[in-house]
Amino acid sequence: MTHPVVSAIRAALAATGDPERAAAQQAYMRSQMPYRGITAPELKTLLRPILADPAHRIAERGEWERAVRDLWDGATHREERYAATALTGQRTYRAWQDPDTLRLYEHLVVTGAWWDHVDEVASNRIGPILLSHKEEVTPRVEQWIEHEDLWLRRTSIICQLTFKERTDLGLLRAAIEPNLEDPSFWIRKAIGWALRQYARTDPDWVRATVAEYDGRLSGLSRREALKHL
Repeated sequence: MTHPVVSAIRAALAATGDPERAAAQQAYMRSQMPYRGITAPELKTLLRPILADPAHRIAERGEWERAVRDLWDGATHREERYAATALTGQRTYRAWQDPDTLRLYEHLVVTGAWWDHVDEVASNRIGPILLSHKEEVTPRVEQWIEHEDLWLRRTSIICQLTFKERTDLGLLRAAIEPNLEDPSFWIRKAIGWALRQYARTDPDWVRATVAEYDGRLSGLSRREALKHL
């Protein structure tokens, strides 16, 4: 049975949008799934009252996960998947942000398979869980480092973007090193991005690490890493 919050979101999305913008969004994102033509600020405004409505409150964890999967897997337009990600981040369900939710987030990463979905889940969903449950979650992240799925590998590299001085440098190096010679733009960009972010906390460490990886670090990764140094 479809949860009321899913029905409400789908109805609200179907009632708005801009076909001309939708075509431009789909082209820009190289998306096979069409857009409705709703901007990110518009989507946030549209979702806010729906997610806050007590009538749409989800009482049980399993029901919450089913609602997220329903929105995500049954999406006909990309905004429905953005809404599913927003539902995962709703503060009402903060208590369910723990290692048991990683299976759901892995599903979103693997099936989302593009930066607009993956980066939000990696840094703003998986990252906080890693930070709060480091001992339990680190082995899971380590499994992604050399995973056959490119987007899980990217997740292992960028999941600490917001950690600053709490960054696990051992884990960061472990995620970067096996992927240094990966030809994928998305992996090389992720390596540079992760180093660039940590450079805000410890620029000397990043400079030394870039020097250490000399000859193995791609030009893209190097430029990104040293962008603000």
